[in-house]
Amino acid sequence: MKIQNLKIRIQVFIPVLFGCFLFTGNAYAMHISEGILPWNWAALWFVVAAPFVAVGLHRLKKLSNTDLSFKPLVGLMAAVVFIISCMPIPVPTAGTCSHPCGTGMSGILLGPTISILITAVALLIQALFLAHGGLSTWGADIVSMGIMGSLAGFLTFRALRAIKINIPIAGFMAGLLADWATYITTSVELASGIKGDSPFMPLFWKILIAFIPTQLPLGILEGAMTAGMVVLLYKKRPDLLVKMRVLKPEEVAA
Repeated sequence: MKIQNLKIRIQVFIPVLFGCFLFTGNAYAMHISEGILPWNWAALWFVVAAPFVAVGLHRLKKLSNTDLSFKPLVGLMAAVVFIISCMPIPVPTAGTCSHPCGTGMSGILLGPTISILITAVALLIQALFLAHGGLSTWGADIVSMGIMGSLAGFLTFRALRAIKINIPIAGFMAGLLADWATYITTSVELASGIKGDSPFMPLFWKILIAFIPTQLPLGILEGAMTAGMVVLLYKKRPDLLVKMRVLKPEEVAA
């Protein structure tokens, strides 16, 4: 029954995904645009991202072999990340766009390695079909949104829960810091790649400050969405949180 419910939810998301492709208005490219990074920097970020994606694939295969309901859950979460990160707000001064990411949520619920993998897939689809990001900058986008976002969300939630911070606050801070970690990393990547002979730090601060008017409220919004999702599951399906090792059995019992 649980697997059937997950399949039904995934089927609901599929038309939404096609709607993103077929019924769009003005397009605004987001993530790091195609060609904006020199080839050597683009290659470096691919090298950094590749081991994380490989570990994610290995873990997905391992967990799927022991739990048949895990793949549908991953598919559902991938759809959520795809849709959440398809809401661009242009930031012309930074050469990219602001947008919520969803990786704090997926990092908490599925763990960072699986979250990195589904983020990589979402970014690839967006680059191929929506012109968001690019193939040459795919590695950099995985590092900023997938690796840093997922790790920041996962580690923040676990650290706060370890010191007995309640679930709503832990979820909110995880979503907030996952979002902000993504854009700090994006600023590092952009400044490193386009600085030329100029000093790194002045350009980094300019790019980071350019993100603040949009990303400050978006980070707060993402924190609220992440907290809402975790609290909803805690109230309605605490067994899933225990199954995904988000909470210990005694935390649910308490």
